[in-house]
Amino acid sequence: MLVASAVCPCPPLLVPEVAAGAAPELDAARAACTDALGVLAAARPDLLVVVGTAGQGEHGPYPQGTRGTFRGFGVDLDVRLGLAGPSVPERELPTSLAVAAWLLERTGWADAPIEGLGVPDTLEPEQCAATGRELAGRAGRLALLVMGDGSACRTLKAPGYLDERAAPFDAEVARALAAADAADLRALDPGLARELKAAGRAPWQILAGAAEHTGLTGSLLYEDAPYGVGYLVATWS
Repeated sequence: MLVASAVCPCPPLLVPEVAAGAAPELDAARAACTDALGVLAAARPDLLVVVGTAGQGEHGPYPQGTRGTFRGFGVDLDVRLGLAGPSVPERELPTSLAVAAWLLERTGWADAPIEGLGVPDTLEPEQCAATGRELAGRAGRLALLVMGDGSACRTLKAPGYLDERAAPFDAEVARALAAADAADLRALDPGLARELKAAGRAPWQILAGAAEHTGLTGSLLYEDAPYGVGYLVATWS
């Protein structure tokens, strides 16, 4: 049963070594992510599952101990999913899960075993809900760390250029996360999310499936759009 969830953005720029001189611009987002992970730890889960989007060939489960790297972003920095774990095959974490691993290492997470799940951003809402329900049955006390960005079309300099639909889309996601409104998350349009380059849609809808009939309450810790991309931090507990 899902007992707590943290929703965090997953841009590589969240890692100060990657952001370099621009690192202070995301200090507030990093602080909010740290607070969100504190909520997960306080829930005393039996299992933490990290969910994020992944590219072709990166879909599927990632066991504790899987390594990730930011060398593709010009930084000699590696991370592991969990501070301890057996040796695992040389399949690296997708970027979303590597950012999650960095957040967990930063906070010294050692409160429960960890697993990762990389999902395609094309996963249909019904499949997302089914995945969430399956995860909820994995442990008596399950926590989810849900990694995903909002729209990438909030300004003229955004990766997806300016789209007037982007701000209302992100505002609706923020409202649903603040209210722990699983129904509204399930109702997000995957086609619109894809047009707005909102990579968090599938992970958010997996959270919605896992949260069915749990009665969790939500709290929005951070909402902003630096670089024209919607970043949200929230907790359900």
